[in-house]
Amino acid sequence: MVKRIIVGAHYGLRDWLVQRVTAIYMALFTLVFAISLFWLGGFNYHNWAAFWACPATQFSGFLFVLSVIYHAWVGVRDIWMDYVKPDGLRLALHLVTLFLLIGYAGWAVRILWRL
Repeated sequence: MVKRIIVGAHYGLRDWLVQRVTAIYMALFTLVFAISLFWLGGFNYHNWAAFWACPATQFSGFLFVLSVIYHAWVGVRDIWMDYVKPDGLRLALHLVTLFLLIGYAGWAVRILWRL
């Protein structure tokens, strides 16, 4: 009889796909962001504030932050699952990573939207 080792709740294909989709969105957002900054004319506070005042830019920026956070979560979680064997340490690292990423997301949104 073969003994199955349970490592998680059916990650695999879903997380592989999430990694690819978030990477594509981040690449497209970065390209559009760079082109938009080029067309602004000058890089100063007024142009930056006008750029982020548009609700579509704010929403796409928010999606970018969520994509970075989720992309990082899947990658770091897989590292912890593959290389950290003690369950208690792995759980602690998962929690620290999760709290840090949530904090980084809140910080990024606060910085970008408080203009």
